[in-house]
Amino acid sequence: MLKTAVLTKPEIKKGSPPKKSRSRTGTYTGITALLFALPALIPLFVFWVWPMVYSLYLSFTDWDFISPKYNYVGLANYSNLLNSREFADVLWNTLYFTVGSVVPTLIGGLALALLLNRKLKGIGLYRTILFSPWVTPTVAVSIVWSWIFEPGVGLANFLLSLAHLPKLQWMQSSTWAMPAILIVTIWKSVGWAMIFYLEALQKVPQELYEAADIEGAGAWTKLRKVTLPLISPTTFFLVIINTVNALQAYDQIQVLTQGGPAGATRTILYMYYQAAFEQFNMGQATAIATVLVLLTVVLSIIQFVLARKWVYYQ
Repeated sequence: MLKTAVLTKPEIKKGSPPKKSRSRTGTYTGITALLFALPALIPLFVFWVWPMVYSLYLSFTDWDFISPKYNYVGLANYSNLLNSREFADVLWNTLYFTVGSVVPTLIGGLALALLLNRKLKGIGLYRTILFSPWVTPTVAVSIVWSWIFEPGVGLANFLLSLAHLPKLQWMQSSTWAMPAILIVTIWKSVGWAMIFYLEALQKVPQELYEAADIEGAGAWTKLRKVTLPLISPTTFFLVIINTVNALQAYDQIQVLTQGGPAGATRTILYMYYQAAFEQFNMGQATAIATVLVLLTVVLSIIQFVLARKWVYYQ
């Protein structure tokens, strides 16, 4: 007689958890992903994360950028910065420059895009001409505009004299120096905004305009009810990028006014440059840089919140 083998389950002791089979697939996948990401993560850490961390550390010291020794001063740099009248003026100049450059750039870019969003002969040439200032180096553009704003023989005052208006001192006037820099910045950026708006306008369905025509809507109503809501993602993108660019503006200020006259055009980034490379107060300079980063983050968060509310109400 053949004996049949009876398979019995192994006894499990009470109180001991069941054994789990370990799968190494997930571990290998994570390691592989990390290895593929390392070529991008290493430069990011070396040239971005670590400098920011070290800059934050230096903002609590009195390092003079030259001496190998320095002292830990705690929050003294931030206290001196936030309590100074000079920093309040710089914040106002930064706000003035940011709003004064971003809003006209968006309005001008949209207006040009609406004018050039047509199938006309030679329209590509006009688009290229309007976009060309953006690809021109800011330093070269600023040098040319410094000749235009020259009080004696500059083109700007010549045009004012033709209109029987008084000549201005432009760069030498604390009243007109900032508007002059804004003119240069807007002139350089408006073509760039126009390109993005042109792409957005071409994606708006023509059926919506036809339906609006059937309803008897005019040009202003179609712009307000159809065009602006559908290109709002592009507007939001341009607001973010142009705001960041305005906070980082330096070249045109350095070439045209060097922050003057009497600090009328000194923004927070230019104040950082002066503290670091003219006064050699690196502790104060890194504190200014930290405040600038925090200001950029706060503005970005506000813009994201407003954008979500805009989408919700649409």
